Order: sequence, then structure tokens, then C-alpha cells
Amino acid sequence: MTINGYTRTFVLIQPNSSVEGNTSNGTYMETDPDMWDDILTLVLKSCAMIIIMFAAVFGNTLVIVSVFRHHKLRITTNYFIVSLAFADTLVALLAMTFNASVKIAGRWVFDPITCDFWNSCDVLFSTASIMHLCCISVDRYYAIIKPLEYPNKLTGRTVAIMLICVWISSALISFIPIFLGWYTTADHLKFKESHPEDCSFVVNKPYAIISSSVSFWIPCFIMLFTYWKIFLEASKQEKTLLKSQSGLYHRPSADHTAIGGVNSASQHRYSHCDDTESGHFTPTKRHLIKLKREHKAAKTLGVIMGAFILCWLPFFLWYVSITMCGDACYCPDIVVDVLFWIGYFNSSLNPIIYAYFNRDFREAFKQTLLSMFCACRRISLQDNHRRESTNVPCNCSYRATQDIGLVENKSFRD
Repeated sequence: MTINGYTRTFVLIQPNSSVEGNTSNGTYMETDPDMWDDILTLVLKSCAMIIIMFAAVFGNTLVIVSVFRHHKLRITTNYFIVSLAFADTLVALLAMTFNASVKIAGRWVFDPITCDFWNSCDVLFSTASIMHLCCISVDRYYAIIKPLEYPNKLTGRTVAIMLICVWISSALISFIPIFLGWYTTADHLKFKESHPEDCSFVVNKPYAIISSSVSFWIPCFIMLFTYWKIFLEASKQEKTLLKSQSGLYHRPSADHTAIGGVNSASQHRYSHCDDTESGHFTPTKRHLIKLKREHKAAKTLGVIMGAFILCWLPFFLWYVSITMCGDACYCPDIVVDVLFWIGYFNSSLNPIIYAYFNRDFREAFKQTLLSMFCACRRISLQDNHRRESTNVPCNCSYRATQDIGLVENKSFRD
């Protein structure tokens, strides 16, 4: 019997044998005491992988559905987030699944072409996921550092071009070099021909440097640079914001005393007034709300970037070092598996970060889940009604969800 690549030997204990644990009819006994430990490890490992895959598919699908359902989320930045969620979903469906099959079965159970397809999808969608995070950081950079240029630079056309470049560049370093055999050594290609059941991903040094640079190092450098500039600008604007808020609540009383009118005070409080003595201006209430929103988006970006680095940096350090070092460096398989799945775990983290730090996404997620639940509940109650021919009331807030959808559709039409 083979379990996860290890062969187990069973012996038949004959009746009246002197071996402990025999029975009168004869029983099978396991000679390896570690069998149940291996089975328990396999079960726990399988459960962990299934949970990560389900979280990635469910969370990112929820992001996509929520953006399309709610007009408030249809902004330029969220087009990047939808494309990112699509890439992360494909990571779970076409990369994690094959990896999990190898870990559970203990060997590659498909043909060599499927092996190349899996490795290509793994590189493609993981690279696309990372590059989307880079594009989001650039988008936030222009929104906060250069707000006047942002509407002209980050247009719908620009976003579409950026997304096309992300997917094309990701495909260029995945499918083409892998299917043409450029990614590996001549010795490994010969080994694959003689061992079609093997699906190890062995890369040569040029491909390791180029692919890791495109997939991680260059996007990581861009993200660190943009977020550092965003952090400096956000700190600067926060100080200005505090001063402006202080001015908003102290200037009206002085103006009211000088002018003697309540309308004058209200006008100063909500208008965009220049201060000729200091050379500064008092921003409008709408401008202050926008600044707060941008600062919160910057913090969310920081959390996303931190999670991205924690998940992918260990893998790419191993990937480059083990390729450069060659056979002289040995790394246990369990370490490699952990590094892979920590990187995969990043695909299921992003929706959680959005839900926790972004109120708009949090509310959209709640409404989307409520609509799904109430729709299923309504269908179930209708089936019961048809079978029992009785009126069964639907007690969930489906009507409230419908009203929300009507309001959103009306605002979208307007």
C-alpha cells in the first residue's frame, strides 16, 4: 500500500500465532508504527490547503461581484482590484489545485504537457497578482502626491493599457519560455524525457534572474519607493489637515464677530477661502473628506504591501539563492512546500484586508452576502410552498436588500 509516496508493508498474522494482538480468524497488522502519524499529517496538510484555496476563490469572487453590483465601488482604482481578484482566483484554481494534488498523492498524476501548463499558470498568475499590487501603488502615488495630475494621467484608457501590459508581460515570462524549454537546463530536459511522471520545476540561472526580477524584485522596489513617498506626503498633509480643521472651527467665530452675520460664518466654514496673510487656504469640507479617504487608502495600501512582502519575500529569496547555489545547497522538501503555500496564501489575504480596512468594501461585502443568503432562502421557501401549498413567510431582510439595489441602480442611471 502506498500513502503519500511511502510504501507500507502488511503481514498476515495466522491464528494461534505468538505475535501480540493476534485473533482466532487472522488479522492484518501494520508493521510501521509511523503510519497513522503520516495519515494525520496528510489530513491536516490537505485541510490547510483546501481552506486556503476556498478562501482565495470565495474572497476574490466576492470582491469581483461586489464591485460590479455596487455603483459606489466603480472607481478607477477598483478596476485594478477587480483584475487583481481575477488573477488571485486563477492562482487558486489553476496553481494551488495542481500543487495540492502533488502533495496529497505524493507524485505527479498527469501528463508532461499538463505539467508545463501548471508551471506556466503558476508563474503567470502569481506574477500578475504581484504586478497588480505594483499598479495599485502607482495609482495611489498619483492620487496623493500629484492629485491635480491624477484625473488626466490615470484615465480609463491608461488603466486599460496598464492592465494589458501586466497580463502580457506575465505571459511572456511564463508560457513562452516554459513550453519552449528556455527556462531549464539541457540535463533537466533529458531527465524529463526519460521520466514523464516527474514534474519538478528546475530553472537555469538566466531565467531565475529574469523571472524573479519581473515577478518580484522590480515591482517590490517600485512599491517600496511609491509607498515611502506616499507616507511622507500623507504625514505632511496630515499636519496641514489638523491645522485646517483647527482653522475651520475657530475662524467662523471671529468672522461672525467682525461681520455680524450667521450666514457669513457658515460661508467661511464650508467654502474654499484664501488666507492672504499666511498664504494658505482653508479647504472645503468636501476636500477634507477626500484627504481623509486618501490617507485611509494609503494605510490600506501599506497593509497590503506588508502582507505581500511577508508572503513572497521568503519564497523569492529561496528561489534565487537555491538556483545560484546549485546542487551544493540542499533545502528540505517540507521547507519548499511551506514557502510555496505562504506565497499562495497572499492571494486569500487581499480580500480580507479590503473588508477590514475599507468601509465601502465592507458594506458591499455584507450586502452581497445578504443578497446571496436571502436569494437562496427565498428559493428554498418557494420550493416548500409548492410542496406543502402553504404560505411560508421569508423572515430575512431580502426586501431591504432589494431596496438597496433599487437605490443603487437609480443612482447608476442618474
